[in-house]
Amino acid sequence: MSLTGSVWLVIVAALIAANLPFINQRWLVVGPAAAHGKPLVGRLAELILLYFLVGGLALLLERRAGQIAPQGWEFYAITGTMFLTLAFPGFVYRYLLRRHG
Repeated sequence: MSLTGSVWLVIVAALIAANLPFINQRWLVVGPAAAHGKPLVGRLAELILLYFLVGGLALLLERRAGQIAPQGWEFYAITGTMFLTLAFPGFVYRYLLRRHG
């Protein structure tokens, strides 16, 4: 896979993973469905877990492309806020647009 393809794969994976906690009622997409809906805290915990899974995918692809560049705390702060920004459409759908009973 080319470097450009790897970058786009990570971006698309991040977009999908950031919205998964908000568009379904199952725990970690494959677990049992929550009886009365997942609480916001549970969705945020899933969001954090998925952030690290997408980061692992990115590290794997970077390792295959060459040497992994060392990162400081600034990198994780920026990628975390970008992941939260990508989750915005799912959050808006779940809590602002969707009618509740």
